[in-house]
Amino acid sequence: MSTFQIDFGSTEKTPRIVGIDLGTTNSLVAYMDLTTPRVIPGADGNKLVPSIVSYTESGEIVVGSAARQLLIDSSERTVYSVKRLMGRGIEDVREELKLFPFRVTDNSDSVIRLLLGEKTFTPPEISAYILRQLKKNAEAALGEEIKQAVITVPAYFNDAQRQATKDAGRIAGLEVLRLVNEPTAASLAYGLDKRKNGIIAVYDLGGGTFDISILKLHDGIFEVLATNGDTHLGGDDIDNRLIQIALEDIQSEWGEDISVSGEAVQLLRRAVIEAKEKLSYELAVNMELTYNGKSYQRKITRELFENLIKDIVDRTLGPCRACIRDAEVTVEQIDEVVMVGGSTRIPLVRSAVETLFRAKPHCELNPDEVVALGAAVQASILSGDTQDKLLLDVTPLSLGIEMMGGVVSKLIHRNSTIPASETEAFTTAVDGQRSVLIHVVQGERELAKDCRSLARFDLKEIEPMPAGMARIQVKFLIDANGILNVTARDVRTGKETSVEVKPSYGLTDDQVEAMIIESIDNAEEDFKERQLREARVEADAILAAMDKAKQSEAWAELEEEERAEIQLAMNQLILAKHHQDYSLILAMIERLNNVTMKLAENMMNSAVQGALKGTKI
Repeated sequence: MSTFQIDFGSTEKTPRIVGIDLGTTNSLVAYMDLTTPRVIPGADGNKLVPSIVSYTESGEIVVGSAARQLLIDSSERTVYSVKRLMGRGIEDVREELKLFPFRVTDNSDSVIRLLLGEKTFTPPEISAYILRQLKKNAEAALGEEIKQAVITVPAYFNDAQRQATKDAGRIAGLEVLRLVNEPTAASLAYGLDKRKNGIIAVYDLGGGTFDISILKLHDGIFEVLATNGDTHLGGDDIDNRLIQIALEDIQSEWGEDISVSGEAVQLLRRAVIEAKEKLSYELAVNMELTYNGKSYQRKITRELFENLIKDIVDRTLGPCRACIRDAEVTVEQIDEVVMVGGSTRIPLVRSAVETLFRAKPHCELNPDEVVALGAAVQASILSGDTQDKLLLDVTPLSLGIEMMGGVVSKLIHRNSTIPASETEAFTTAVDGQRSVLIHVVQGERELAKDCRSLARFDLKEIEPMPAGMARIQVKFLIDANGILNVTARDVRTGKETSVEVKPSYGLTDDQVEAMIIESIDNAEEDFKERQLREARVEADAILAAMDKAKQSEAWAELEEEERAEIQLAMNQLILAKHHQDYSLILAMIERLNNVTMKLAENMMNSAVQGALKGTKI
């Protein structure tokens, strides 16, 4: 039994760190055996653990190959491709859910909740069952307890999706030491570090996600120059395309819609996947389905197959070109192209990549295993067992804060190497302001409303000064896992507030711990409470501003009827603030804003007149 040691001058042995590829279609666990990474098989001898989880009528959780059969027998109790739901809201996946036999509960607005039988599960919980199975496989094979892991994620996963993956690891009883981008891990598995220097493109088309990364290797240091991709593109899309065509054929031939039957759809999905895989090495196959005593058969040639999926393959090329531009390199400067992911076995995919990059891509390693092997290498690097390699990843999307007017000030730009830290100074917009609401967003758009909202928090008790005089320093720090920490500080007083940005699907640390025991039943309520508190903060600020405005000459200039209307709106807001309905508070804030437009105009005129008083033109 081999163990890792950290070279601190101590001989104390540390627990083994494994590498895990938590995939959309299949998941794997690997470890470093002396100098060679190896994938660990399960009790059935298979290295691939299908990313499928089923909740049986007896209350048992079944994972992997055994759950695959239940996709047919108990489809309403079985989940697959859950990675596509990680860290996403219901609106993000509403269209795709139409193609899956998943039942989603009514209270899934902020947290997707899948109903399996009579019990609900969130995507991180489902993923945790897969991770537990991998953990169990590793412990059985290695003869020791596994507590720490490196888990790979698509390079284009945003903060919410990365945090959901870390949460799943913790629920499974694993300390996630590092999240590493899948293409980056693959470059280590291929041993391309032996080149010493070079530019490497890693094209990763898996079951549910697509990533393209351009890496620079210099004296043993891997640096990701740029990354791009699509978290909603992969082999599943190809499967769904063929399934849709077959469903239409069957509707025409049989006169019935079998899409309403979960069992029929899963039988058809299995037939489609089998046909797709054979077309990688055969020129024609027969896609066959037998259901309820009826048979469906269709011959598919490779030429027809390629025509059907050409647009899906072409969708991967746009991000490739963008990534090359972002990396500021030319195609001619790229020395190696690596193919990763089961979908890269498709000849059309390989030829499209070869045409774009003008070089024959690496396909030597099993594309299903290469990411897990790289994760094991990364685990070895973290343990100190593997020397002379340094991995530098990048943040896939820009991070910034919302400014006045709803525009975004970007502090850390897309494709910045991480770990990364940036600091920027801001000021107040109101006289005597004693608190600042920091709104953290992620995305490439110019307006905050078009970006993903990551967090809001208050920096309170700042020194009251005239507008524009206060100095508020905001610091963004992204750690090696791509998780963001934000600190806001009043430069004059030293008052400081920090927050670790959590994804908007909303799991706090306490809730993660609770999920280990039960579930995240309280997550929905916590999210609503957050919305309520934010609305109350905004209401307090507006009411305070109105109390000040009522002492001004502008207030006295209003008609009695106008003042009464404003006071009524203020009273309504005060009442709404004590209710539990945050939307009612926002509605009353809007009403108060509407009825105070003339007051604001009067105050502006008074301010301008005061500023011009005594001046000469």
